[in-house]
Amino acid sequence: MVLNLNEIQTISGKKMLLNVENYQGEELLNWAEANKKEFEDFISQEGALLIRGLNINGADDFGSILKIVFGEDLDNYAYRSTPRTELKNKIYTATEYHASEVIPQHNENAYFNSWPMRIGFLCETPASKMGNTPISDSRIAYQKIPKEIREEFERKKIMYVRNYSNIDLPWQEVFQTSNKNEVEQFCKENKLDFEWTSEGLKTRQVNQASIIHPTTKEKLWFNQAHLFHVSSLEEELQEALVELLGEDNLPRNTFFGDGTPIDPAALDIIRDVYEKTKFSFQWEKNDLLLLDNMLFTHGRERYEGPRKVLVGMARNFRV
Repeated sequence: MVLNLNEIQTISGKKMLLNVENYQGEELLNWAEANKKEFEDFISQEGALLIRGLNINGADDFGSILKIVFGEDLDNYAYRSTPRTELKNKIYTATEYHASEVIPQHNENAYFNSWPMRIGFLCETPASKMGNTPISDSRIAYQKIPKEIREEFERKKIMYVRNYSNIDLPWQEVFQTSNKNEVEQFCKENKLDFEWTSEGLKTRQVNQASIIHPTTKEKLWFNQAHLFHVSSLEEELQEALVELLGEDNLPRNTFFGDGTPIDPAALDIIRDVYEKTKFSFQWEKNDLLLLDNMLFTHGRERYEGPRKVLVGMARNFRV
């Protein structure tokens, strides 16, 4: 039942695939408990581990395994940026965007001042076509982004501006409350500038472009400027939103920390780095993917047919 980490195989040159026995039920949890230190040591340094061959029975088993492996209770999905459904015990569906949409590479909650250090994915139903979850090493991304872009982003930092409405996500869903006082308290506690508007709520927050990993002490590219910026949308949709709402009222956008605009050409270079450094694997039923959320980004391909991937997060880290 004890793991032999020497048996871990490589995917696209990354040592991360572990094939295991078909454990289930109580035996599955005992196996996770017996090997949690090995998992932790490996993920803390390598950043990603794909475990294949387990018999995981839905959200209950998945949540129990993550709680053991991550060593603490799972986190709520707080200050949301995408639609998800909580199934039970802080296990959620993966982002519920239409199958035709690509979700770009990102570190979970890197747009905020706190984020989970650990994130786990369970593939309950692989798509009939595509639908994989590409990942990318944040250390490599940092090294590949041109120095002049890195330095400007690091010097100026990144301002995230959000306008909450039914066009994107209403503030009631983002903050998981309909009580304005609770929203204001959350914003004050998390250094989010806020203002109530005729349309609802606007927030601004300035956060890092890069960061030092607390364990490995390596420099990481760690933000979502490329994802929140209006240029991440197709040109036709950009123009339609600006015409409908005005630039100040877009659902989400990014600027430099001093409020000056970010050159979309620089963001295209960053997107290209992610595109060239990401790699993928073919999801199989009951695949369990464990990531250090700072060391590795994740995304989603387009897909066809039914697809169900669950996610759980833990070890909240705050700056």
